Amino acid sequence: MFDTAENRSPLYYEIIRQLYYGKVLSCTDLSERISKSIPLVTTAINSLIKSGFVEKKGYAPSSGGRRPLMYALKQDRLYVVTIAMDQLSARIGIVDMQNHYVSGVEVVELRLLNNPEALDTLVQAISSHIDQSGIPRSKIIGAGIGMPGLVNAIDGINYSYLPVTGKSLSQYLSDALGMKVFIDNDSSLIALAEHRFGKAREFRNVMVINMGWGIGLGMIINGQLYRGDDGFAGEFSHIPISEKGSLCYCGKQGCLESEASLLAVADKALQGISKGRLSRLAFLTDQNQLVIGNALMDLANQGDQYAIELFMEAAYKIGRGLSILIHINNPKAIVLSGRGAKVGKLVTAPIQQAITSYCIPRLANNTELLISDFGYEAELIGAAILVMEHFSPNIFATSANSVRKIGK
Repeated sequence: MFDTAENRSPLYYEIIRQLYYGKVLSCTDLSERISKSIPLVTTAINSLIKSGFVEKKGYAPSSGGRRPLMYALKQDRLYVVTIAMDQLSARIGIVDMQNHYVSGVEVVELRLLNNPEALDTLVQAISSHIDQSGIPRSKIIGAGIGMPGLVNAIDGINYSYLPVTGKSLSQYLSDALGMKVFIDNDSSLIALAEHRFGKAREFRNVMVINMGWGIGLGMIINGQLYRGDDGFAGEFSHIPISEKGSLCYCGKQGCLESEASLLAVADKALQGISKGRLSRLAFLTDQNQLVIGNALMDLANQGDQYAIELFMEAAYKIGRGLSILIHINNPKAIVLSGRGAKVGKLVTAPIQQAITSYCIPRLANNTELLISDFGYEAELIGAAILVMEHFSPNIFATSANSVRKIGK
């Protein structure tokens, strides 16, 4: 069992959390990360090894002195349910403490807008996925869900989608699934994934762009995810870039999302084809937006001229929006992430061109433009991180009574 004394139990949770972030660490590494003495950390590590949560991973490569013994989390003791949602679908998976999927990622078609059945469908899909995985719920710490919309992660409320009455959305989901559930904006979680494990890891000030059905923004400022006063920071998609543009669902005209998101690009593609533009996409015009959006990216990467034109036009508009943010935030880097990172190489040049055109040179020249290695997987990784960010005795003790089983 874990030592549940107040002065010891939090240390075990913090060590597990840091090993999750660091993968393989020595006692010295852990001591520096959590500001505890090496003897205290060593004692806690030995207890975690005895309990079966941590294992030895051999000695570090020689650097001239005594080689430290390295430690890592065992993969089969703790798991996290991770869900990534967009406006049209939800992806569900379960990961171990190395962020390896132990169940296949299931895709559920789930339209959020004007769908009163969306919440029930989501709960049923998550519960079914857990049951089919065969993983005991006692080993699952909790579930993290990334979702579009105005999300207050602290209060667990989504003001745009999945309305509930009498309790917060996160509490409703926790009650329905029998485990602790955390929700956050999809773009914030993508930024969290890039910050902890991806291209933003080495930067203290970076903007992460979620190029998807909408256009989101997650901001890392001074090494921390910035949420704003109410948790709504990063509504990049509703920056107005045109006074005569398309009408956005928010009621405004000319929002970046209505001009340059994947949905906007898909709509423009269909309009162009109906007017005679040639593209291999013409064979898919009877499909839904999800199929068309994904097909457009594939066709663009395969050289379809019309698809390339559409993405380059959208990318230039994104670059105009980014130039405003660069003047305000002065980031060291911008990471292009999310579903649209699949066409990252195509859109980088027009984005950079717009930044060069609209930014003060000293600011533009000091900002790196990077393409995510995670891409479409970033939100799922971020949802798992969201759970680990809250990993503590109080939270864990409420998750399927796992704290009573942690040492068994």
